[in-house]
Amino acid sequence: MSRSEFFPTRISANPTIYAYEDTHPQYKGLLKIGYTIKTAQERVAEQYPTQRPGEKPYRIVLDEPAIKENGSTFTDHDVHRMLRKSGFSNPSGEWFRCSVSDVMTAIISIKKGYDVGVSRSLSFDMRPEQKQAVSKTLNYFQAFKKENPDKVPHFLWNAKMRFGKTFATYQLAKAMGWKRILVLTFKPAVQDAWEEDLKTHIDFDGWQFICNKGKKKDECLLDVENLDLNKPIVCFGSFQDFLGTNKQGGIKAKNEWVHATNWDCVVLDEYHFGSWRESAKELFEAESRKQKRTRIWARCWY
Repeated sequence: MSRSEFFPTRISANPTIYAYEDTHPQYKGLLKIGYTIKTAQERVAEQYPTQRPGEKPYRIVLDEPAIKENGSTFTDHDVHRMLRKSGFSNPSGEWFRCSVSDVMTAIISIKKGYDVGVSRSLSFDMRPEQKQAVSKTLNYFQAFKKENPDKVPHFLWNAKMRFGKTFATYQLAKAMGWKRILVLTFKPAVQDAWEEDLKTHIDFDGWQFICNKGKKKDECLLDVENLDLNKPIVCFGSFQDFLGTNKQGGIKAKNEWVHATNWDCVVLDEYHFGSWRESAKELFEAESRKQKRTRIWARCWY
């Protein structure tokens, strides 16, 4: 085997994958995906040599280095292949009917050397303050478990705005090896953040997100039946829903599985919105008494 196969050589040029959309109506929904060792701006301008007054007839929407993690390069042909494999329409040449996120997912898959899954276009690492929070919490939980095996630990994150609490929470869950995470809140609007971070970042490929919000009983039960119990599950729910009862005063049928599940961690999101209320405490403290393995993590975001 040659030395170059062990140590891929970085070329001196700037290999780039770019994508742009043409502003003409007939190209609506299509992206042109190409490769260049020039800048994306220079290469795309070459494809529109005729000077026109007014705005440019195109818009560059993606400009990414075409370099794998091992230092070798790839081209637009690799990206095209990945997009076709994922089922995206390729009406002509380098034109594809897809989104920028879809192209990024293909690029990340090529860089990583494996398919990261449809729509997973994020691959950023934790920031230093997030790593510190995760490390401190992990060490606390592990030490608490050794010293108090029959008790449930609590930990409060009083995190500033834009801290990235959902992403850091998932990273903690991954580091702790948790497979069942229940997120409770009095502010249902934060569901989007919890769902998006889980479904778009490559670190959580294979993780499942489930929520009963706005669904009928049959829909909820079908969602539960379709869960893969061998993979991590994140259940998001509002206190308003879980504290609600049926006509007989019992637990709603669609929520019975939540009460029956042995959750590894219970996350109280937006704690200051009311998770300290007696009614809320009765709900999650009952769960902790029933399931010794349950972790309760009280959290706050100002």
